[in-house]
Parts: sequence; structure tokens; C-alpha cells
Amino acid sequence: MRKVITGEQVAQIYNRDPFALPIWRAPVYQTPAIFTIAVQLYRLISWLARLIVRHPLAAGILALSTLTWVDLGWVVLVALAAAVITMLVAWRWFWPVSFARWITRPVRGAWRSWRYRRRWAGVMTIAGAAPWYQGRVILPVLGKVTATRYTDRVQVRLVSGQSAADFAKCAENLAQGFGALLCRVRSARSGRVVLEFVRRDALAALIPATPVPAAPDLKALPVGRREDGLPWLIKLHGTHVLVAGATGAGKASLLWGLVRATFPLMQQGLVRVMAADPKLMELAYGRVIFDTYGHYAASPAAIAAMLDQAVADMQGRAARFRRAAAGPCAHDRGPVRGGAGG
Repeated sequence: MRKVITGEQVAQIYNRDPFALPIWRAPVYQTPAIFTIAVQLYRLISWLARLIVRHPLAAGILALSTLTWVDLGWVVLVALAAAVITMLVAWRWFWPVSFARWITRPVRGAWRSWRYRRRWAGVMTIAGAAPWYQGRVILPVLGKVTATRYTDRVQVRLVSGQSAADFAKCAENLAQGFGALLCRVRSARSGRVVLEFVRRDALAALIPATPVPAAPDLKALPVGRREDGLPWLIKLHGTHVLVAGATGAGKASLLWGLVRATFPLMQQGLVRVMAADPKLMELAYGRVIFDTYGHYAASPAAIAAMLDQAVADMQGRAARFRRAAAGPCAHDRGPVRGGAGG
């Protein structure tokens, strides 16, 4: 029977069959403990450094709290924490807009980003958004996450060869994987997409009328609330707006939202509304407003006359503008003199 060689460097696997070929396993080298401790210490220091660089504010607060506790005691630390909480509550109560911009939105975005990052690899792989290449899974890169109370906007850098259509095919899988009601895929610049996850329905309940602004801006008139919970703003200055929808979709509500938003400008004489209401339904309730600050017409003849007058007024303003623009130029040129040719 063959002799079995054993040892730390080389070892032969024992086999009871005397005619079997010898099987050797890889040599085993004992790493000194000092090298193992040094490598693990290096990994720990690198991890702490990356953590501090990625989260400087949290690291600074933790360091300041530790120094305060060590030097001044826990009583002073509790007093400082109570003072900070009181200031934050006062900020939220008296200046909610700035508080939401500097505190609520960044904190919500960081929290949602952590949740997406924690489940990113699994959801992307199972949903089919992570391609298989050369024996390994290539994950799309998770970018910035912008979150509101109702929706999340997730920026994604695509893998080479992917397109927005690849994500559109598995949008429902992504929504289910991340616990959202709906997922929309928006094309961004080349090589990137934006995933819009609707977590809560902001329009499930009735929304009260938007308050009338004290100083309306015709480039951003508030008329309601969007699906992400933010104000719905419509631009009227320098553009045309076409409202279309099925019966009961809310076209009249949108029109009245525009009327309410521009009412202070009507009172100042800066806006004049010409209301054409052939059905005598959508705009009849505000006939007093239109007759006072504009014009109201219901019959076909009256509507046509109102539009003809509007065109005439528009052409008159254009003619006055052309004369005003050409007047100084003609004055600067002076009289034109001609000479006879010989």
C-alpha cells in the first residue's frame, strides 16, 4: 500500500482503493497574524474614510456630540439637542417653504436613495433590466434620487447597448419590486433615463380650490396640484394653451382655475378675458365677471363679432408697434436727396 504524504504544504487525499490514482490538494500556507490584522485594519480605516467623505454632515454632528459629551457631560448635550429641535420646529412652523427646501427634501431624498440602493441589484436582475455579459450580470448605475411626498424621480445611467425601451418593457416589474403604484420611464440625455415611481396617489381625494395669488405671474399661474403633489403651474404669457379631454375630465375646472388665478390682474386692468360660451354651461356662471373685465358671447353671431373685434385690436396694436419701432430710425436717417445722372 502506498504511503500517504501529509503536511501543511502538500497533502495527499486518502483513498481506500489501492489502484486509484493519487489526488493532491493545493498547498496550504499559513499567513502570519500580523499581516491579517494589518489588512483588516486598513479595510476598516478605508471604510471609515469613505463614510466620512460621503456623509460629512452626519460625521461632523456625531464628532461634535461625542466631544461635547466627553468635555461637558450629557446634560449639556441634551440641552443642545433640545435647543436644536426647538429651532427646527420653529423654522418648520414659521418658514415652511425654506424648511422644505433645505431640510425636508434632502432628508427624504437621502432616505429614498438608501432604500433604492439596498434593493437595486436584486430588483434590476429579477426584472430583467440587468443584462448578462461574459458570464456576469451588468447592473445599470443608480444616480440621484429626488423624492416628494408622492413620487420619486430616479436617475439611471444605462449599460452600453441599453435603451429606454428596455426599461419600458419591465416598468411594471420595477414598480412592484420597489413597492410603487406605477413606474414611468422618461428619456434623459444620451445614455441615461429617469424612472418616475408613483408611491401614493396625490389626486385620490378631492382637492380644494387653489388660493388666489396676490401677485399673479402669467408665466406660472397655479391652477391645481400635480400627480407628484407639487403645484400645477400653467404659462399664459407668450404662448397658446389648448385644453382637450373627455366629458367629465375637468376641462371647466381648469378654465375656472385660470380665471381665478388672473382675477387680481383683471381688477388692475392688465388682463381682459373674452369668453365664448356656445353651450351656455361652462362659463355662464361668471358672466358678470366677463362683462365687467372683458367680454362674454354665447350666440354664434356674437362670438364671431367678438373674435373679429379681437383680431382688429391685435392688428391695431401691431401697427402701433411697427410705427413706434420705425419712427426713430426714419428720423435718424434724415431727408433723402437724389441727384440727376449725367
